[in-house]
Amino acid sequence: MVSTASASLASLWDEVSGTQPDPDIWVVVATLVAAAAVVVPQGPWRLSRNAITIAHEGGHGLVALLTGRTLTGIRLHSDTSGLTVSRGKPDGIGMILTAASGYTAPPLLGLGGAALLGAGRITLLLWLATGLLVAMLVMIRNAYGAMSVLVTGATFVLVSWLTGPQVQAAFAYAVVWFLLLGGVRPAFELQAKRSRGGAGDSDADQLSRLTHVPPGLWLFLFHAVSLCSLLGGGRWLLGL
Repeated sequence: MVSTASASLASLWDEVSGTQPDPDIWVVVATLVAAAAVVVPQGPWRLSRNAITIAHEGGHGLVALLTGRTLTGIRLHSDTSGLTVSRGKPDGIGMILTAASGYTAPPLLGLGGAALLGAGRITLLLWLATGLLVAMLVMIRNAYGAMSVLVTGATFVLVSWLTGPQVQAAFAYAVVWFLLLGGVRPAFELQAKRSRGGAGDSDADQLSRLTHVPPGLWLFLFHAVSLCSLLGGGRWLLGL
């Protein structure tokens, strides 16, 4: 029995860590168009932005833990806003990195996903995404947030277990395109709100208070990370 279990685990690991063939270029382009269709128009974006918020708040939470802060909880709201609360020193590099990780998390996750897909690691990408969602679920502190993460995680599980390689590849490419494209829009939305005198306690403003650097420069950083991630990730996905 032990040898059978070991063989099964080895087979599972080979499947997860192995490479899968790249999809046809028309699939890559079609998933790009599909991702743009839920990011660019305002109507679909109101709903799909919830997934970007999951990545945004997950970025805050992960970096808070990595910098030694105590993560208290994460809340996701139906208006696509979110809140991540951590305890620790109210200033310093840990707090700065935690505050800076929200707007940069979705595009950087997309860039990492594009690197995995460029290397043919489609199954590994799906499993890693599922693992991150499960870890995040433990820290969710409201019902809407728990439902959002559960539905998202369940989608990844169903695709990973119940569909064939072609569907998995199309799903993985659509998710990564969505993170890359959807990671660009929030920084522009924040800039527009600030130009109208709103969002006075945004991540950029918190970073400005922590570092004495103007909020506009932090907005520039958010734009630079998201646009560079889109360009670099897009090249990997398209095989350029």
